[in-house]
Amino acid sequence: MMIYKYPTAVGEGLRRHGYIVLRYIIVTDGTDLMLRDYQDLAEFRFQLRRFLHFSEIEARKHDLESQQHQALLALKGLPPGKRPTIGELANRLVLRHHTAVELMNRLESAGFVKRQPDPDDGRQILIHLTPQGAAKLRSLSLAHRDELRVKGPELARALRIILRGSRKSQAA
Repeated sequence: MMIYKYPTAVGEGLRRHGYIVLRYIIVTDGTDLMLRDYQDLAEFRFQLRRFLHFSEIEARKHDLESQQHQALLALKGLPPGKRPTIGELANRLVLRHHTAVELMNRLESAGFVKRQPDPDDGRQILIHLTPQGAAKLRSLSLAHRDELRVKGPELARALRIILRGSRKSQAA
């Protein structure tokens, strides 16, 4: 942030009641945050956390841990060209490899996923949803879609406000 001093009248300042009055202009370079920026970020975080809280509770209602639900969704929703390996799922879930292995072990024990050797590369193991895992994910995804239809506009609005403020900072 840079502060520029400018005189209020001709000369260095304007005398009023024995004081020199100077005015300042605050010019930000986009790296400073104002109270409104913190409020906007807090509102976005609140809306995001509200949705995540819903997601955690919904997963529990379906007898899953939140991370298990995320893993099923990451598996089903892999982008084209991505292979369903433990490494890829660890990457998509932002987990360490060994943590993803344990997560897949629990999902496999519950009957939601199965491991199969990669027919193109026998060294790789691919993870696939079972019909039971697909059914569980479908039920959860329908509930999440319904919740986003109701609460999503508030979340999107909070994000738009932050992005709009970000663009104004970049333009300055």
